Amino acid sequence: MPRLARTVVAHLEKARSACLAAVENYNRPGTAFRTRTYTMLMTVAWTSLFHAFFYRRRQKPWYRQPGTGRQIRYKRIDGEPCHWELRECLRQYYGDMNPPQRANLQFMLALRNKIEHRYYPELDPALYGECQAMLMNFEELLTKEFGETQAVGGQLAVSLQFSALRPEAQQEALRRLQTSQAKDVLEFIERFRANLAPGVFESSAYSMRVFLLPKLAVRERNADLAVEWVPYDKTKPEAMEKLQQAITLIKEKRVPVVSEGLLKPSEVVERLRERLPFRVNMHTHTQAWRMYGVRPAGDAEEKARTRPEFCVYDELANGYGYTTAWVDYLCQELQDEEEFARVTGKAPVLEES
Repeated sequence: MPRLARTVVAHLEKARSACLAAVENYNRPGTAFRTRTYTMLMTVAWTSLFHAFFYRRRQKPWYRQPGTGRQIRYKRIDGEPCHWELRECLRQYYGDMNPPQRANLQFMLALRNKIEHRYYPELDPALYGECQAMLMNFEELLTKEFGETQAVGGQLAVSLQFSALRPEAQQEALRRLQTSQAKDVLEFIERFRANLAPGVFESSAYSMRVFLLPKLAVRERNADLAVEWVPYDKTKPEAMEKLQQAITLIKEKRVPVVSEGLLKPSEVVERLRERLPFRVNMHTHTQAWRMYGVRPAGDAEEKARTRPEFCVYDELANGYGYTTAWVDYLCQELQDEEEFARVTGKAPVLEES
């Protein structure tokens, strides 16, 4: 590869340094809400990588002043040229193409804007796949455009996980997520994923989903690598089928929904009776979840489409569980007489003391 200009090298070093800092922070034990700092640093890494690419192509990644005609003038801030941010870099690099890599970055950008000044550590488990894909895509584009010598993979290690505790940790994270105040962030995540083009959500370039498999060897000395990445390759169906069989043998039993901490409809009604001044019954609750779109009405294929901060479908129990956040929400909304009448279709009646 030809020798790179000094400006290109400087942006490559910045990109690689920001990437390593992002991974270091994410993998550091005890770090809470790792996704927030990770997305901020990886946004810097990706932006610098694109800038290096444009500079190498002798294209200035700067915003132009509008209405300058043939004479090109660039927008400046404090005397420095105003560089393209990541969103504009995506538009310039991909044009009309919309591969999963672009969808991943668009998601992470929008997510960063929502969580940059918030503290929701319970979101971390739900976003691991997109975070991992953001890193893998960075390495892929870096080596594709600038060669293997620029790769950062050799300086990274697989983060150690306490796998025996992982199922319980996932359950606790799910419980906290269901009862958290991150309502708008959850709605954004669900809406973005639901609107992805067919095949994009399943792509590992959008969200990386992995299993850690024990690597076996006939003799101990042959096990030179304890952990090995095995990328999916659809051109090798037999090998992938064997890998899937191995995964099936060792993967943990998947419980569709955690019931712990969730309330039955009758328990929701009982708590509403304790806190609302009006007479409530099961009909009140039914009308409320219908009015607020908390869960589907009964289509078997739509059972899992709930608002998880309020309600979750439990496949094992074949029913719905409700969160304490749902009770709090109803107590707040149904305190108002007009809202109570709008939701239930009946004027509220004061509960006799």
